[in-house]
Amino acid sequence: MPAFPALPQGLTVAIEQAGYYPALVADVVGAALAGEPVVSFLVHQETTFDADAVRRHVTVLVLTETRLVIGHADDHSDDPHGMEDVATATTESVPLRFVRGVMLTHVVADPRNYVPGSLGREMTLTVGWGTVSRVDLLPATCGDPACDADHGLEGTIASDDLVLRLSADADGDGVLTQGMAFAHALSARIGR
Repeated sequence: MPAFPALPQGLTVAIEQAGYYPALVADVVGAALAGEPVVSFLVHQETTFDADAVRRHVTVLVLTETRLVIGHADDHSDDPHGMEDVATATTESVPLRFVRGVMLTHVVADPRNYVPGSLGREMTLTVGWGTVSRVDLLPATCGDPACDADHGLEGTIASDDLVLRLSADADGDGVLTQGMAFAHALSARIGR
């Protein structure tokens, strides 16, 4: 097996703190980076609940000078009795020239008493590069409330290749700081 270059200490610590098979996640991210230096990173661990199982998922975003590297690792069971765990780890490398946008949505409780500079306790980071598009369709109308004619459909197409919800209440205060730092670094690089 090939040895992968060591990841930066901060990225290694973040992967270990996520607690989801850190050696596996570090290796797949290291393999995808192929020795390219890390500019910024974000590690997001998420737990979801199915009808009869608890599922874990980790996403690692790494910005290099030329690429956005996305790593995902999930667990599931191939055993019909749920006794044998299997992890699936996938990486994607997107050249920065293909990243079309970075969107941050801030959720602010009690906006009447907003403290400047606080930006709330939750945010959603959306990154689009054109691989996945979401189509939202609604019935078209003509403006006449009495009209019952079929005017077809109207809608929007949005690029939602990656959407991460970051919550200080769920993941700690540092996740918002790291998320903002990553979004700023990525935005600055695609804006050139």
